[in-house]
This record gives sequence, C-alpha cells and structure tokens, in this order.
Amino acid sequence: MKKIDLKKELKQLYRASAKTVVQVEVPTFKYLMVDGEGDPNTSRAYAQAVEALFSVSYTAKFMVKKGQQALDYPVMPLEGLWWADDMSAFIANDRTNWKWTMLIMQPHFVADEIIEAAVAAVQSKKQLPGIDRLRLEEFSEGRCAQVLHVGPFSEEGPTIERLHAFIDARSGLAGRHHEIYLSDIRRADPKKWKTIIRQPMQ
Repeated sequence: MKKIDLKKELKQLYRASAKTVVQVEVPTFKYLMVDGEGDPNTSRAYAQAVEALFSVSYTAKFMVKKGQQALDYPVMPLEGLWWADDMSAFIANDRTNWKWTMLIMQPHFVADEIIEAAVAAVQSKKQLPGIDRLRLEEFSEGRCAQVLHVGPFSEEGPTIERLHAFIDARSGLAGRHHEIYLSDIRRADPKKWKTIIRQPMQ
C-alpha cells in the first residue's frame, strides 16, 4: 500500500521556526470548513465543529485506504482563521466576540465524492450536531509570512507582534489571522504546544 505524507511534502507550509519569521507562498488547497463565533474555550459550537471536521476527515481517510486507490495518508492538522468585526476585540483578547472558520486540508487525491460519502456516513452513524455546518471549499492565501509559536495560546501576543512587524517592514497585513495546530492539546503540556501562526501579506 502506498503511503503519502502531505505534511512532509509541504514541509515549507507545515513546519516553521520559532526563531525566524519567513515568507511563504500558499497555493490553493481544498478544505473542509466550519464557520462559527464565540470563545473557543467555552463555545459548544466550536467543540462540535472540531468533532465534525475530524470525524469526516478520518472517515474519508479510511475510505481511500480501503478503496480502489489503496492509499494511506495522515489526516492533516486542524487549522483556524480568526477575526472580529471590531478588531479591537481581537487585539484585546475579548474572545466572546471572536469569529472563526475551523478547517482541515483535504489531499488533492481525495475526490469530492469521497468527502460527500464520508459526510453521509458520519451523519448516519454519529448524527453529530456540527455535521450540517460542514462545507468543502477551495481556499488560497498567496503570499504570507509565518512563524512557530511554542506555548499556550494565551501567550501568542509577542509572537504575533514579531510576525506583524516582519510584514509591516515589507508591505502590509491582508486576510485573516491563521493558525495551524501541530500538537494534540488533549495530551501535550501547554508549555510545549506548537502552533504555526500565519498572516497573509499585501
């Protein structure tokens, strides 16, 4: 059985240095997405969104593995786009007014029909509350800067400031604050959580 690891193939996008901010070019990828708002630490909708994303992503993975393609691949990490209508709420860490899109990238070799079948299978078996909010969509960011943050999400401030300073010295901010979660926060020590912080540039 052939194994494909997109995190390794796309290591310039899914690995980052905590020491150095770098510029990257992010092409168009296909993602499963769920939109919502509110504090991710307390929002039931957020927890439901993450559960639905992983359930469908893993179901699609096993469909591809056991199907005619006979390909095995790791499910890609959870990612999040974050913003607020009033960005002062975002800067002030007022999470009750945050808006978000949680997403998981789907490999190019996984057909839309497989994703649709995976959604139907999860709906049938688990009847998850967040499943009806899922959508499959292409998303492109283009020119971005990114850096690795190590530690709790609540301590991201200085890392974000470094990232923004790098961008401000070259162009200007564009798009939405983007985070890629490389650690399993249920198991890892918060001091060791690894999060790629990405920001599109003008």
